This record gives sequence, structure tokens and C-alpha cells, in this order.
Amino acid sequence: MTTRRILQSVLLLGVAGLIAILVWFILSSGTDDTDAEAATQGGDPQVVRDDSHVINQAPDEKAVLVEFLDFECEVCRAYYPTVEQLREQYSDELTLVIRYFPIPSHANANNAAIAVEAAARQGELEAMYQQMYATQADWGEARDSKAHVFRGFAEEMGLDMAQYDADVADADVTARVQRDFDEGVRLGVQGTPTFFLDGEKVSVENPGDLTRAVEAALAP
Repeated sequence: MTTRRILQSVLLLGVAGLIAILVWFILSSGTDDTDAEAATQGGDPQVVRDDSHVINQAPDEKAVLVEFLDFECEVCRAYYPTVEQLREQYSDELTLVIRYFPIPSHANANNAAIAVEAAARQGELEAMYQQMYATQADWGEARDSKAHVFRGFAEEMGLDMAQYDADVADADVTARVQRDFDEGVRLGVQGTPTFFLDGEKVSVENPGDLTRAVEAALAP
């Protein structure tokens, strides 16, 4: 073999080696990015997290109902009396969990969720949750911010207003709401209300469907 051919062979082997190294690096980098993204999202999406808000913890739990909700959503408000009735009627057997899913097109949905989360930090989650639906007709569909209205609710409840204002402005509170929303998207939530019963999405067209689904889950 001539010297020229030997040099050509060495050069080809070197190029091939460099390509192999480059491919390995790209694949490894892709895996790291995927792992990092999964870690950021907290792994597989969960219907209920350790920090999810439990409205009713049933002492003799037989079923868990989770609602992804938007406090400005009129359909959520239409389902609200049924959810409350189920909670009262089956309080010993039905655990009820709520998760935030403020629809971006609703101007005050996120403000409302942040207000509820701020109230939750002072042990008044349920009171603010109920107040939002009780007053939705007064502030819903407004295009201007109603954060001051929600602050008024907090004052009426006797919350520590310095703490409330600090929590409303706290990036961690905003992030807490956003985490629920993001996980809802990963779970296939596309609108509100969306219900999960014992970890499975429930297809409902009206409040009666929800009642029947819960009663079936609780049946002996």
C-alpha cells in the first residue's frame, strides 16, 4: 500500500471516529434535556399531589373526586351546588379535592385563584372558595382587574391583610397556581370543570351525570 493510500485510510478512520463521538454527544445531550424536563415537571402527572387542596377528607374514604376549576367559569358555578351537595351528603365516604385551572381568556380567573391560594395560606381556603362562586355574577366577565374586589373579601373574612398582600405578590403563590394548571394540561384537561374520580377522568354533560358517577363509585 502506498504512503498516500495509508494517509487516506487514516484520515477516513479519523473522520469516522469524530462522527461517532458527535452522534454519541448529541444523543447523550438529548437524554439529559429530557431528564431535566421531566424533573422540572415533577415526573409523571398526578391527579392529586401532596400539596393539593382537600376540601373534604372523608374518614371512611371510598372515593376521591378531584375538580380542576376556574372561579370565573360559569359552568363551574353551575356545578358548584351539586359538588357541595355531594360533599355534604357523602362527607364520610367522598374525599373532595380542588385544583386550579384558570382559563387564560378569563381576565380575572388567575387573580381569583391567587386570592384563594393566599387565603389558603391563612387557613381560609374554603371560605374564599365559596365566596368566589357566591359573588361570581358580580365580577365575572369583567375585563379590568378585580384583585381589589378579592382583597375586599379577605378583609371581610378578617384575614391578616399585610400577610394577604404579601402572599398575593409572592411569586411562589403564582407558581403554585401555575403548577396546577400545567399539570392539568398534562393530564388532558382542556376546559372547566374537569372531574377525575378515583384517578380517572369522568365524562359528564350535566350535574346529574356527576352525581350518578359518584354514587356508582360509592355503591357497595
